[in-house]
Amino acid sequence: MSLKIGIVGLPNVGKSTLFNALTRKKVDIANYPFCTIEPNVGVVEVPDERLEKLGDISRSKKIVPAVVEFVDIAGLVKGAAIGEGLGNKFLSHIREVDAIAEVVRIFEDGDIAHISDKIDPVSDIEVIEYELILKDLDVVASRLQNAQSELRSRQRGAEERVRILEMIEQCLKTGHPVNMPLSVSLADLDAKDTQLAEIMLGELQLLTAKPIIYIFNCSEKQVQGGWQPTSTMKDKIGASPYVIISAKIESELSELPPRERSELLESLGISQSGLDQLIKTSYETLGLITFLTTGEDETRAWTIPAGSLAPRAGRAIHSDFEEKFIRAEVIAWDKLLNAGSYARARELGLLRIEGKQYAVRDGDVIEFKI
Repeated sequence: MSLKIGIVGLPNVGKSTLFNALTRKKVDIANYPFCTIEPNVGVVEVPDERLEKLGDISRSKKIVPAVVEFVDIAGLVKGAAIGEGLGNKFLSHIREVDAIAEVVRIFEDGDIAHISDKIDPVSDIEVIEYELILKDLDVVASRLQNAQSELRSRQRGAEERVRILEMIEQCLKTGHPVNMPLSVSLADLDAKDTQLAEIMLGELQLLTAKPIIYIFNCSEKQVQGGWQPTSTMKDKIGASPYVIISAKIESELSELPPRERSELLESLGISQSGLDQLIKTSYETLGLITFLTTGEDETRAWTIPAGSLAPRAGRAIHSDFEEKFIRAEVIAWDKLLNAGSYARARELGLLRIEGKQYAVRDGDVIEFKI
């Protein structure tokens, strides 16, 4: 599976600059709203030092990292949910991603106009949140109308669907995004209704049910000064994760070879790039892990949901690996590295035979037997 993240934000907050830096794919940037009309898509390799090290001991012909797909979605504005600024088209692109990365402008720059003529991160977050809620209300209202029609014709389960849809609608009307796990007005549902609500939310594909990662786009000076969001900002985003990035620094890093990138990060007092932070946070937010395979042909990283059993992990490679699974030979990547080879690891008794109920761990090196 590949991870798909939509980069959203108001115009001129640094979305496309960040996208360029993350993907090194040049897109049209201009200092005016709606420069990005069609979503630009870039596939980014997930940094993983384990791959090169395992590839060396296996003498692999190629290294295949996991990837993240970033989608640069054009800037939203107030009124997007009713079509302002081509908003409906942009909102439809958001519906297709696994998570939303919302870029929030922190930096001051007199040469780059802000759409509301002032830097107000909390207000910017509220504008986008409001537009996503309005769009979700349209979707829920339409589905509720259908469910009420089903109830009048006495279709089985219609009463439960209507009740849950009304609760979702009320949640949105009070200004609360519908996030997983269920919250606000949905928190008092019993186990059966909670399960139904989760199924219905999956079918509705509501924008505010998607995980959101906030990207606070700071100046180089702010990053070096250890800028942190204010208590008001933290209250606004709640439990949602955030990363602090300077799109300008990321842009500079993207133009440098690996050694010079490391030197620049060190000179700025930054331990890891914004890309690394964002990808790590994305994996944690979506509950994803990576397992590895290695051999002479290739060393490869595979992305799976955390908690996946061995047969489900095999599906990442091919459906046959799940359907015809017999067992898996497993070793932690660092133990294989220390052993120096599969043969030596086997001599030392480090390889484990695991069955269908084995829950794969991040960093496992696996050989499937089917």
